Amino acid sequence: MDVRIGIQNSPRELSFESSQSAEEVQTQVAAALAGDAKSLKFIDAKGSVFLVPAAALAYVEIGSEESRRVGFVA
Repeated sequence: MDVRIGIQNSPRELSFESSQSAEEVQTQVAAALAGDAKSLKFIDAKGSVFLVPAAALAYVEIGSEESRRVGFVA
């Protein structure tokens, strides 16, 4: 699933593919914004870890869980 995160005062967005479900990412973001969490921790499909300051979140876009197809489709 593709995840794109906008960070305040940053011209670029953070984009990665996650092995988590859309519901897991959504509940993680909602819990961090509702609580006193200082940062959000995301792990992509390759095992890289991303820490994003919760106060600097501009938006979180959660893509579809369907993988992209490569090649020609008949």
